[in-house]
This record gives sequence, structure tokens and C-alpha cells, in this order.
Amino acid sequence: MHMSDALLSAPVAIVADVAAASLLALAAFRLKKEPKENLVPLMGVMGAFVFAAQMVNFSIPGTGSSGHIVGGVLLAAMLGPWAGFLTLASVLIIQCLVFADGGLMALGCNILNMGAMTALVAYPLFFRPLLRFPAPAWKVSAVSVLACVLGLELGACMVTLETVASGITALPAGRFFLLMTGIHLCIGLGEGLATAAVLLFVQRSRPALLMPDSVRNESRRGVRATVIIFAAAAALIAGGLALLASSDPDGLEWSISKLTGTTDLAAQHVSALSQGAAAAQEATSIMPDYDSSFAGIVGAVMVLILVWAVTGLILKKRHAGARA
Repeated sequence: MHMSDALLSAPVAIVADVAAASLLALAAFRLKKEPKENLVPLMGVMGAFVFAAQMVNFSIPGTGSSGHIVGGVLLAAMLGPWAGFLTLASVLIIQCLVFADGGLMALGCNILNMGAMTALVAYPLFFRPLLRFPAPAWKVSAVSVLACVLGLELGACMVTLETVASGITALPAGRFFLLMTGIHLCIGLGEGLATAAVLLFVQRSRPALLMPDSVRNESRRGVRATVIIFAAAAALIAGGLALLASSDPDGLEWSISKLTGTTDLAAQHVSALSQGAAAAQEATSIMPDYDSSFAGIVGAVMVLILVWAVTGLILKKRHAGARA
């Protein structure tokens, strides 16, 4: 669902960038107010895990399309909505800057569509009210599927709205909306099952991590064990399973190809902002289109470092303020 700059006008992109930046600032504020020291290492490794998992595109039978998990509901369930949103935004930033996955001008839209709609809307409105851990497997699965489907459907609606509001493409709004929501319904089902599988594993192995406010009370040894498990899983997925990912176009590319005959939508309107964003992204993207067998490992490590650096800085400022 990563949008390219070709879908967006400069005004729509700027509004989305401001909205996304405001939510990130609020997420940092909320994290600073919550004394969950043990959350920092878990945020980093879960970000690396989601980055790796996003590289594994699974085929949607009978469509010629593929999808991958977004991870917002999973991150919110493990970390809380604001920490989960901040972690997923870090994943999207690394994907954009290092791998040219999604346009730089469209980064704000992608953070809103994939991060906010899942971690800040679908999780608190649908997942959290319906599920309290520990819970039976059927309920974890049902609620995970519901929340993931709704989160992705909201994201698909946002993509359609942003594209139509931009008015720089010839994509017919009605058909584009139906294609986007239809294919992301299927992708959401797959993500929901994957999310449930991870949560059920955590419920069996480290149940305290899924209880409200329990991360700060979890022993360092317990958090360290969880970090090791998810770090190993991220390495396995990024270094092995990602190589088996489907090459079919993702949901957004598939929807565009159904309307235009090609997955590559050329920019119809070039602005100074889009030109500058394209030049900046070209300079930062050292592995465009993940064109290296080490891309998954490199990306996961970079997400880990970015999340730890950002959250460490946020909490350091909190401590400094408390001492003052």
C-alpha cells in the first residue's frame, strides 16, 4: 500500500506530512510520559521483525496480486498504540529513504494510511475493546482478523481519498475504490491470521507482555529472552523466507494495473516539491527496490538502530526533565 509521489499533488502531500508529523510528536510525548523502561528494546526488535515480515509478499489466489502484513495491529498489541505507531513509522521511514519503497513526498500519507489507521484507529476502536489476554485461540484469531481487515480497509479508503483529492491522475474514483477495498480485504484476512499466530505464540511463551502496563514490570531477563526470540525470527525471515516472496504486484499496484494496464503510473503533474523529493530520495536510497540479497538484514538492523536511537533520546529527555 506504499503510495508513490505520482499519485499525489503537493498540497495533499503537505497536509498529510503535517498531520503525520503531529501524530509522531504526540506519540513521542505519550512515550515520554509513560515510564516503561523495558519497552525500548522491545520496540526496536519488534520494528525489525515487522520490517522483515513486510518483505514476505504472499500471493492472493485467483487475483494475480500479492500482499504483505502492515504490522500496526501487532505492534499496538505488543507495545501499546502510540509506541506501536512510532515503531511502524520508523519502519516506513527506513523503507522510503534507504530502499525507495514509497515516495518521499508521499511519506506522510503512508504513515497515516498504514500506521495511524492500524495502530491508532483499528487497534483502540476494535481490537482492544474486544480482546483481553489471556484469551482462547479462536477469539484471538477472530479479533485479530477483524482489526487487521478494518485497518487495511481504512488505509485503502485513505489512499483512494488522497489520490482523488490530488486530482493529478486519470484513475476513476469509483472503480479505484472498489479495487482497493476488495483486494485489501483479502490481504487483511492474511495479515489477521499471521498476527493471531504471533500473538498466540507470545501468549504461550511470555503472557505478561500482553497484559496492560506489564512491560514495565517484566524482568529484564524476560524482556531479553523475548528480544532474542524476535531478533532471531527477524533474521530468519529477512535472510531466508523473504527470498521466497511472491513477485506479483501488491494491492495498490494491482489496482492501478487493472485500471491502466501497467503497475507503473507516470507522474502527470510535476511540482518543485515532487522534484526535490525525488532527488533527495535518489541520494538516500542505497538499495532501491531491495536490490540486494542482504537488503532484509540491512533494513532490519537499520530499523532496530533508528527505533532505539529515537526512543532512547525521548526517554533521555524525560529523565533530564525529571532531574531538573
